Amino acid sequence: MPNDLVKVDFQDLLDHCGGQLAKAGLPPGAAREAAEALLDADLRGLVSHGIAMLPIYLEGLRRGSISVRTSAEVVGDSGALVILDAGHALGQLTSGQAVGLAVERARRGGIAAVGVRHGHHFGAASTWSIRVAEAGLLGIAMSNSAPLMAAPGGSRAVVGNNPLSIAAMDDLGRLVVADLASSAGSLAKIRAAQRSGASIPTGWALDSAGRSTRDPGEALRGTLAPMGGAKGFALALLIEVLTGVLTGGPFGGDVVRFSVELDKPNNCAHLFVAIDPAAVGLGAAVAEGVRALAADIEGETSATGPTARLPGRWRLNLAAEQRRSGVGVERRTLERLDWSRTTHDARN
Repeated sequence: MPNDLVKVDFQDLLDHCGGQLAKAGLPPGAAREAAEALLDADLRGLVSHGIAMLPIYLEGLRRGSISVRTSAEVVGDSGALVILDAGHALGQLTSGQAVGLAVERARRGGIAAVGVRHGHHFGAASTWSIRVAEAGLLGIAMSNSAPLMAAPGGSRAVVGNNPLSIAAMDDLGRLVVADLASSAGSLAKIRAAQRSGASIPTGWALDSAGRSTRDPGEALRGTLAPMGGAKGFALALLIEVLTGVLTGGPFGGDVVRFSVELDKPNNCAHLFVAIDPAAVGLGAAVAEGVRALAADIEGETSATGPTARLPGRWRLNLAAEQRRSGVGVERRTLERLDWSRTTHDARN
């Protein structure tokens, strides 16, 4: 997390960001919905995927590369598998629509998948897997992105650092969440490092000459390194199949790096999967099993080091705290969003 953070009241920030999107042409309700989805990432400390993206979105709306439409069109529907065409609308809006549809269909038949083509960046993948899990189902969310990684042995970027998130909830209402890019480090975090003047960890990226670099600027001009080498590349490639290829939308080099080519639609694709164990009589058993697994891990203690941690639990606790005490936002992000301390209480 960047060091130059300002604590801002959550509701004030939500109102301000929603207002910015409404000024850009979105209906007020849709603007607030998109802002709340973005702020979900900031609450959990994922500042690189939250409202730091909003200035780029606003510019895309201004230039017309992002549509002001608020929902996607159903272009294929088998019952358990639905394909939506987003028409280049904000990913936060069409992803919310897709998740709602996936949950509804899974409750009917036990499992459902909703793909979205011609979409736009949807923020943190875990925002959407968590929504499914909060509905009492098992949730999966993934997306493709513009090419950022080369194949093992290659030097040309051919697939994005395509993210994957899976979430489950136990019978006490506690979440277990995995959220990972298929690269060693995400592009959004590299951008955040560049904004704050920080270096990136060794092994995250290669420069344009194929050499390992810790300079975020050189990394943005080069390629990202896959998580776990060939394994991370294989994961990204199959996510590409399950998103862009499956939906009949753009994939590979046809997906645009929206933060760089602001005049062109992002053209990415997403897939959301909801699984309802209750459909086969296993709802309670699965929720209890999630709790048992979590208890086994969290019950481990060490006299010399920290207690074992569950994926996502620290961030969920942070979100609860930041709703009360204020959200940490980069000072530069607030400046780019025309935040005024004279009209908002920063509550440091």
